[in-house]
Amino acid sequence: MIEQLHPRIIENRDWATLLFVLTFAVVAMTKSAYETRFSEFSKLIFSDKYAKIYRDNNHLKSSFTVGLFFVQVISYAFFIQLTMHIFEYPGKTDKTDWLLFIQIATFLLYFILAKFLIEKIVATSFNIDEFADLFNLQKVTYRTYIGILILPVNAILFYYDNIPQVIPLVIIAISLCISLYSYFISIKTYQNAIIGKLFYFILYLCALEIAPYYFLYYWITKGSA
Repeated sequence: MIEQLHPRIIENRDWATLLFVLTFAVVAMTKSAYETRFSEFSKLIFSDKYAKIYRDNNHLKSSFTVGLFFVQVISYAFFIQLTMHIFEYPGKTDKTDWLLFIQIATFLLYFILAKFLIEKIVATSFNIDEFADLFNLQKVTYRTYIGILILPVNAILFYYDNIPQVIPLVIIAISLCISLYSYFISIKTYQNAIIGKLFYFILYLCALEIAPYYFLYYWITKGSA
């Protein structure tokens, strides 16, 4: 009796392994090149010392920020794809689909850069360029911090199956708490500049910090309906 043979589907995870190794290497090299700064950066959630020391907007274009920005995009892209896979959105999303990862990473990159460009234009219109640059540096710093924190979690989630849906929800909740904390620190640090231009700050906050994420959430949820 001849047994019926079924093709064995082998998931290709080599691309993800390579990216994980690369991002961890970037973090290690950044830590080695900026030992003191990285040490203060790692304590960001416990102390605002880093935010006070590195508040010059020139740090926004430094190799430290640019290198970790790469890590941030990769980390968030992995987390989004893993979350889509865990919640099976849309349909049965494959976490090993490298084409989907490229699409998500590209979308994230364009979204962040487009948002940054629009913020620059609006800040120039409101005549709050200096404050906007400082505020952006603060946001990038905390967003990068979150990206590095969830990077090892992404590696664990990627190589394990049957992950409970509560895991990504907890990570999202913690990330939101850190983001809210970063806004509190920003307002506390630049309160003198904010008080002087409170009306423009509120418009800036509503138009560029709340509206884009609301429409993004609406677009995603509408697409899943």
